[in-house]
Order: sequence, then C-alpha cells, then structure tokens
Amino acid sequence: MNLRSAMRENLEALLIAMLFAFFAKTFVVEAFKIPSGSMEQNLMIGDHILVNKFAYGPTATELERKLLPVSRLERGDVVVFKFPRDPERDFIKRCIALPGDRIEIVDKQAFVNGAAIEEGSYVYFEDSRTYTRRQSLFLDDAYRLRDNFGPYTIPEGHYFFLGDNRDNSNDSRFWGTVPKTYVKGHALLVYWSFDGEDETLEWRGYRAKLAQLAGVARGFLTQTRWERTLLPVR
Repeated sequence: MNLRSAMRENLEALLIAMLFAFFAKTFVVEAFKIPSGSMEQNLMIGDHILVNKFAYGPTATELERKLLPVSRLERGDVVVFKFPRDPERDFIKRCIALPGDRIEIVDKQAFVNGAAIEEGSYVYFEDSRTYTRRQSLFLDDAYRLRDNFGPYTIPEGHYFFLGDNRDNSNDSRFWGTVPKTYVKGHALLVYWSFDGEDETLEWRGYRAKLAQLAGVARGFLTQTRWERTLLPVR
C-alpha cells in the first residue's frame, strides 16, 4: 500500500467516525452538564450526565412503537429541553404535568387533576417557610408563584416542568409550559461528577476557560465525586 492510499483510507475512516459521532450526538445520546442547583439534591452542580435523545422519538405506526426503544414522555421523567425564552439554552427539569392536565400548587403541595402528587422521593425544599396564597398576594413573583400556582390547564402539545429543588428553581411556574418540539431527551445517568466552582452562562474569554480547565485537571482526583459515577437519574 502506497502512502497516498494509506492517507486516503485514514481520511475515509476519520470522516466516517466524524459522521457517526455527529449522528449519535444529534439523534441518539448527548452529554449535558448541570449548571445550577435547581435539581438538587438529585442532580448536583458539576454533574455530567448522558441524555437519551432517541427516547421520545416520533413513531408513525404501532409496529414502530413496539420495535423501537422509544416511549412517551411521562409525569416524573427528568428531561432536557430548550428554554422557551431562549432556545439556544438547555434546561433540565422534571415533568409534572402533561397536555390536558390541570396543575395547581397550594402551599408548596402540587396537585394534578385534583390529586396530590407524592413527591417525597425527589422533591427538596431548602426554605422552611411557606407563604400561603393570602400571605403572598403582595409578594414578588419569586415567592408568590413559588408556593402557590394555578389552577392552570396545560395546552395541547405542551408540558409543565418543575425543578426538584422547589424553592430555588426557575421553571414553568414563572415562564410557562414547554412545547413538545423543544424537548431534547430523557436524562439517563451521571457519567462524571466534579465538585468545582459554579458555572456562569456568560463567556469570560479563552483565558478564563483555560484557567477553568487547568483547575479541573488539578482537582480531578480529589474533587471528583466518585460515588456518583454511573448513578442513574431518577
């Protein structure tokens, strides 16, 4: 095999690998980093998770639904989606209500279609205070809508999402429902968790990025939360 043929084969292999990686990232699985504490204590800042983008894929027939590993988005699923007010940003929250459901929150207790949701296995309240509907009338939305919301009926083709850290989450209580077309995938597992500094959404330049990467390299062994490796997202 001459040099030209070897270079051609290597280039073809590289292109195939790149196409496969692009296909997998676009349609199958994607990595996502938890940037805030809105899903604590289940997902921590610095958790790196894998998202199944194929989970809620469209199916045209019943046969496809039986043969392909797809499912319907259900209440309780932890989902990554495009933020409705800025589709360039991705959010991760828990689905609480489906299209046609009637959602209401009374004194921090969520009700769907009139029935209280049992959320003890995942919900977390970091503030012991509860503002009743009467108490919160003249409060800022951050408190008024935090503890009391609705009743509200979810439009067709939309979903209602809340953060597990219910007292510290920017979610559907404040900016509304998420259209089905903005849903990206189902959170699978934590593949790596690093206890570092909080991530900022603002771009601080290449120097700051390099400094951050250097900090990760220095603290990889001591700041990695090894006990969270391969932890399923529940």
